[in-house]
Amino acid sequence: MQGLTDLSPIQQGAVWTVLVISILGIAYAFFLRSQILAQDKGTARMQEVWGFIKDGANAYLSRQFRTIAILIAILTFVLAASVFVVPPTREAEEVFGENATMIVAIGRAIAFLMGSMFSYAVGFIGMSVAVEANVRVAAASRKGYNPALQVAYKSGSVTGMLTVGLGLLGGTLIFLFFGIAAPDALLGFGFGGSLIALFMRVGGGIYTKAADVGADLVGKVEAGIPEDDPRNAAVIADLVGDNVGDCAGMAADVFESFEVTLVSALILGLVLGDAAPAGSSTAHTICAL
Repeated sequence: MQGLTDLSPIQQGAVWTVLVISILGIAYAFFLRSQILAQDKGTARMQEVWGFIKDGANAYLSRQFRTIAILIAILTFVLAASVFVVPPTREAEEVFGENATMIVAIGRAIAFLMGSMFSYAVGFIGMSVAVEANVRVAAASRKGYNPALQVAYKSGSVTGMLTVGLGLLGGTLIFLFFGIAAPDALLGFGFGGSLIALFMRVGGGIYTKAADVGADLVGKVEAGIPEDDPRNAAVIADLVGDNVGDCAGMAADVFESFEVTLVSALILGLVLGDAAPAGSSTAHTICAL
């Protein structure tokens, strides 16, 4: 693995530690999910209303992904071809030699797909767990504040663990393969996460606001029905929007923010480390740059 070639044993151990932490974070997220699914779902009426919301949220995300998938397929080839616009760096040519152009092209495309899939996974799984937790929090609230809070907190923790776990996993895998040439592929990883976050955040936000305004106009303004009253069928669309916009969209957006911050830190570290003169301090290097 190119990323470990010039590292000391301590540095190699640190890289492997990060990789293990990322896997443990993902495993812990699914452990929390299993705990949530084991909770009581409440009465038949609660499950009936929850079923409508769950079906609507899943239908929205499935349809959205089928649309985005076309763009992802096109942009994958565009990212691969971008190597002729943004050629491989000097580091990539040093690492891969005459095959640098082909390897960087494939690496950018794969990194873009990985960033896209990871971002969508965080949004979809985070929303799915949130939907599953909704009815269970309502059921637990009949027992008291603390049981409901525990279920809700675990639900939010799933998104957090997936965000950190998948972000670290993607960045570490790219570094392990590309080493000092990692910036050539990291830009594809960051772009993939940003693309999905854009669609899920903006698309979900537009949907939830349209459903919210529509439900309020029909229910509260025209019919005089209180907000979120089950007699107003538009409430289901409103609650679906809360899940696809505030849960899925926010989860993908947070992953994108974490991911691009991680990518920028990796690129900055690699550039500064490569530019540092022998025996100089990091502070002197930064000042010189």
